[in-house]
Amino acid sequence: MAGSEADAKERILGRIRRGLRRGPLPPSVAGGLIERLRSHPRNLVPARSRLPRAEQVALWRANIEREHATVADAERPEDIPGLVAEYLAAQNLPPALRLAPDPFLESLPWDSRPLLKLGFGRAEPGDAVSVTPCFAAVAETGTLVFPSGPSHPTTLNIMPETQIVVLRRSRIVGSFEDSWDLLRAERAAPWDGPAGLRFMPRSVMLVTGPSRTADIEQTIELGAHGPRRVHVILLKDDPG
Repeated sequence: MAGSEADAKERILGRIRRGLRRGPLPPSVAGGLIERLRSHPRNLVPARSRLPRAEQVALWRANIEREHATVADAERPEDIPGLVAEYLAAQNLPPALRLAPDPFLESLPWDSRPLLKLGFGRAEPGDAVSVTPCFAAVAETGTLVFPSGPSHPTTLNIMPETQIVVLRRSRIVGSFEDSWDLLRAERAAPWDGPAGLRFMPRSVMLVTGPSRTADIEQTIELGAHGPRRVHVILLKDDPG
């Protein structure tokens, strides 16, 4: 960390300490906190997620469909553009897509569906449908895990009314703890600084079906704070 950045950090922490009327943590306490951050201790993991592989996939699917999302199966990557076009037609949605600038999505044969209008990058106010990859999915709740990054702008998860998610079946894990382990293993940079903290994405969104609220007369309304439709294309990429 550059000197000016370190000084600014210390000034901010100093103001917080003064507001709390306490000084820096004693070395014994600070050391314990750092060790906890290094070790990533687990809480209790529900037994319902500790299942054979095929049952984990079935549990994830049942849970996310219970939360008003839909799922379609793709045997091969080449099938994905056709499944996207079929879904748009079934929902009477315009054939215009805003796709995440993800190398896998960009490599798909979109030219096999010439009526689809594609744009890559961050969502704009007029975008009705987004297509995004999914880092992982959690079987115990049906949750989708979306780390932010250059290849996955967070706006794609929030602004369009319809989000189409491409999920590899091999990325379905049992518990939330498993998803964080996977994120640390694949996205974490080497140990950085004396505290031993790893780099993580700026944000990680956990999505379980369409956005909803019951604030108005206790009636469920979809699309309150994000997409009103979540459609997952589940790509078979494992032997299970």
